[in-house]
Amino acid sequence: MTFWATVAIASLASTVAASPLVSHLDAGSLFGRTSCGTSTPLSCHNTTKQTNLCCFESPGGSILQTQFWDTSPSTGPSNSWTIHGLWPDHCDNSFSENCDPSRDYSSITNILQNAGATDILSYMQTYWKNDPDDGSDEEFWEHEWSTHGTCYSTLQPSCISGGVQGQDAVYFFTRVVNTFKTLNTYNFLSSEGIAPSSSTTHTLSSLQSALKSAYGFTPALTCDGSDLNQISYYFNLQGSLIDGTLVPYNAPSGSSDCPSSGIKYLPKSGSGGGSPTSTGGGSIPTGGSGSLPSKGTIQSSTGTGCLLSLATWSTQTCATFTYSGSASGFTMTSSKGECGVLSGALTCGSGVSSSTFTAVTSGGQLLLAYQGSTSFSANAVPSGETQETVFTGTSHSQKLSFVL
Repeated sequence: MTFWATVAIASLASTVAASPLVSHLDAGSLFGRTSCGTSTPLSCHNTTKQTNLCCFESPGGSILQTQFWDTSPSTGPSNSWTIHGLWPDHCDNSFSENCDPSRDYSSITNILQNAGATDILSYMQTYWKNDPDDGSDEEFWEHEWSTHGTCYSTLQPSCISGGVQGQDAVYFFTRVVNTFKTLNTYNFLSSEGIAPSSSTTHTLSSLQSALKSAYGFTPALTCDGSDLNQISYYFNLQGSLIDGTLVPYNAPSGSSDCPSSGIKYLPKSGSGGGSPTSTGGGSIPTGGSGSLPSKGTIQSSTGTGCLLSLATWSTQTCATFTYSGSASGFTMTSSKGECGVLSGALTCGSGVSSSTFTAVTSGGQLLLAYQGSTSFSANAVPSGETQETVFTGTSHSQKLSFVL
């Protein structure tokens, strides 16, 4: 099987019309861009030459979502890992960097603010932190964009027709944040009985086994000496990075560089940001302590997608929901209106009567429940621009739960 093909960018396909800027970024409609459909091949697994690199990521089709656990000095909340980046490695374990210096931007903050993506920026200010000895957060964001973001073929300016400076970076940072929200490493480990400690040591195999048990796939672990300090989750991509589907797979053999034993998962101390229950743009990364946040996104337990403002399941940018009540009984609203269950399906809108939901703690995560059940289902797993109706119960083929 050919792992990646030599390809060339074709002319743009039909584009989605741009819509007005909104406070919560809808990556599928903020700017006009190439429409990819749902039948594009999975990156690193195609057997035929691909000519439309706006819809097929190459050569960097192996996507790594990397996170830091910084303890000296501590950065970010004490109960969360922080974002390092989203890297488009090649499908043969090599990679490209700094692919287009002409698109190096001097202020990511201004770009996100001008695009109306203030919720993404607010989240980054808490969960995407630089080591203060290395520079500012802004410098870190600029580095990740110029070094890695400019290397995505599906984010090339020719794939986006809005004509706004920095729109490619807006898509990049939106996808990084929304992917990170589905990968709560702190909760993955705590659900398997592994918490930060100054004295406890672990073997590499025990950490990998715990993460696979909680998440379903084995990520790569990186250590500073014997101290755990980074994790990398591996994905292939179907479609564009803007709204395509990230399909997880096990990290390649030898990708972890920690010692086989004596690994310490040290606690953070003096963390900036404390342990917030919410940020300007939503909740802490998926999962919680059992208390209901005031607002946040609702992520799929499968690791793919989240709920949009109509309460449909999609891989597009997550909606922010507002919760009123407590974990034992609450109502919720989105930008579309009240949310409820109508004819057995989740829905939100101006004419919807509110339903009462509860939040159930399970495996270190806070799950959405209706009439005491955390079970939901859909007819298919969403991809690209498709949205799937979510039903209560398990009567449909794709069974899942949702994490607050």
